[in-house]
This record gives sequence, structure tokens and C-alpha cells, in this order.
Amino acid sequence: MKVYTIGFTQKSAEKFFDLLRQADVKRVVDVRLNNSGQLAGFSKKDDLVFFLKELCGIDYIHVPELAPTKEILDAYKKHKGSWEVYEEEFMSLMEKRRIDEAIARDIVDQGCLLCSEHKPHHCHRRLVAEYLAQKWGQFDTRHLI
Repeated sequence: MKVYTIGFTQKSAEKFFDLLRQADVKRVVDVRLNNSGQLAGFSKKDDLVFFLKELCGIDYIHVPELAPTKEILDAYKKHKGSWEVYEEEFMSLMEKRRIDEAIARDIVDQGCLLCSEHKPHHCHRRLVAEYLAQKWGQFDTRHLI
């Protein structure tokens, strides 16, 4: 199984779609809680669905079950909480949601987990990939930067 991750910030639309195309991604798995915010730019849901299909022939699916809750996200982002607490709370949430049983493997295989963060080290998309790899057995994860 091969999984990619990508964040849309600090990338032009050209760079973003080139990375996805060059990786031969089959679908973008949107793991954002809010996929239509004004700061999303070219990655707003309706625009993104169009661009992915027209420019790259890539499918799109929004899977909010792979996103943190607003409370977990706000505690980290708005209230400047620690990454360690965020990570622990989000990993616990994935366990509680039983995402390894709730999410079909074929959605993730050859898919690219999308969120906003530029790099994966402090991003929940990396945590999702690591959690699923632990539950499903190792798979190849590549972060598109």
C-alpha cells in the first residue's frame, strides 16, 4: 500500500497539482475539518474537485472522520497548546472512532491525505498515516512538499 500526504499552504496551485500528478496519486483524501474556508484558496472543496479532475484526472473524497475535532484543533492552534497534547488527543480520537475499521483501505491506497499544514511534522495527516500503518501493517508513506 502506498500513501501520500500534502498540505496546500506555501504552495502555488501549479506546484500543488504538479506534485500530485508526478506522484501518480489516484485520489485526494481531504482530512480537513473545514474544507471550504476562505483561506483555502484553490483548495476550497468545489474548486478542488474541479481542478483535480480537469488538471490531473484525480478523484476527491472528503473524510472528516480523519480530522481532529474543533475543540482539539482550537486548543492547539488558537490557544497555543502543546504539540504533544494535541498528538495524544488526536491519536485517542482516532482510536475512539476506530478509523482503521471505519475507513476502507482502497480509499487510502494510492491516495493523498490533504490538509493545510505545509510540512507534515506537526500535522494530523502524518498522524493519520502513522496510525493506519500501525493498525494495517506498514505501508509506504511519502510526504509531498
